Amino acid sequence: MYIKEISLAQLAASLKSGHKNIFDYINETCDLIDDVEPYLNALLPEPERRKRLLKEAQDLENKFPNPDKRPALYGVLTGIKDIFSVEGFATQAGSKLPGELFSAPEAQSVKLIKQAGALILGKTVTTEFAYFHPGPTRNPHNLEHTPGGSSSGSAAAVAAGFCPLAFGTQTIGSVIRPAAYCGIIGFKPSYNRIPAEGLVYFSMTSDHVGLFTQDIEGMNLAASVLCTDWQTIITAKERLPVVGVPEGPYLEQATPEALAAFEQQIKFLETKGYEIKRVGVLENIGDINDRHRSLGAAEMAQVHRLWYQKYKTLYSGHSAQVYEKGEKVTDQELAQLQTKGLELRESLANSMAQAGIDLWISPAATDWAPRGLDSTGNPIMNLPWTHAGMPAISLPAGKADNGLPLGIQVSALFGDDERLLSWSDNIVKVLQNIR
Repeated sequence: MYIKEISLAQLAASLKSGHKNIFDYINETCDLIDDVEPYLNALLPEPERRKRLLKEAQDLENKFPNPDKRPALYGVLTGIKDIFSVEGFATQAGSKLPGELFSAPEAQSVKLIKQAGALILGKTVTTEFAYFHPGPTRNPHNLEHTPGGSSSGSAAAVAAGFCPLAFGTQTIGSVIRPAAYCGIIGFKPSYNRIPAEGLVYFSMTSDHVGLFTQDIEGMNLAASVLCTDWQTIITAKERLPVVGVPEGPYLEQATPEALAAFEQQIKFLETKGYEIKRVGVLENIGDINDRHRSLGAAEMAQVHRLWYQKYKTLYSGHSAQVYEKGEKVTDQELAQLQTKGLELRESLANSMAQAGIDLWISPAATDWAPRGLDSTGNPIMNLPWTHAGMPAISLPAGKADNGLPLGIQVSALFGDDERLLSWSDNIVKVLQNIR
């Protein structure tokens, strides 16, 4: 295992106050990367990474010599998935296409994190175009297993302690699933709550910017910097939320082993005072899955049309297949598909109101991380919440018999991101004791 505990909240406070020397921190991190990265392959290569970071740290210290005036994420190393445009870094989007195709002004979310004092550790590995064709990253819990995807490098880097914070994106399950596989926290806010401008889109209707940390307090800190109009709340902690289990064909997509673990997680929450209600929803999950994939393929074809015409042979077989499928979707069909997410959002909100529940819980993945690197696993358990644009978070929830991490997915009403994180604070503390 190549796991190192690192709390974003604690580290940020220590760097800001000066109790943790920023230069020692960078050298320690670069030493760790030198030792572990040859096995993990979480980061895009950068021969002069240490030299660059030490210079940027000196510039930051010169700008903020007074600890009382340092920004919230002063000196915090942050990994950025390689579909975001970052000044000074090439963007390859996990592909063989010429990098200049993806040249663009720096992503708004990257600007925000820099303004908060963070330093960019580097680009993290992504699957091709942030979809299914995998990269070389391995799971730090067991190198024989995938870390998930498409935000493979970001999840692995946080789990390995390379950085306490990393950016990912989710089109189906590319934040929630790798977080579960790597035993960390992955947060996909409500659609467009974190600005998406400046990334290489796969599907503009479905792409969400998400985050990885090891701690809920740190996730709150990062969300307060990155999420539009973030509100600090404490009211959610005054009572336990009523939790809904989405019974029916949606849950049945998980393996029997994953469902058995999920039932154990439910029983554990019940013993800690949580009211659990089983609600029949998502009966048409097969249709929802088909619509979401058709939507993604159609919008991918729109983004890639000129590139594909010129560089078709540089696309992987899977990406080419998705493109060809998307080209067959008519403009009228696409317009109809683009409305379905809002319809699902409204339907799920109505179900929550009728059942009197605050949150949904479900398995974060169909199973634990698969062996091998030829697949990043199945994102199907994450799809409806992405399709509806609702906020979701993956929380560590015990381990499988083989020692690999398990996660639980918690979802809330659209726009209820603050309460989702607030309630997740207690849920993750409860589930850390599950065996």
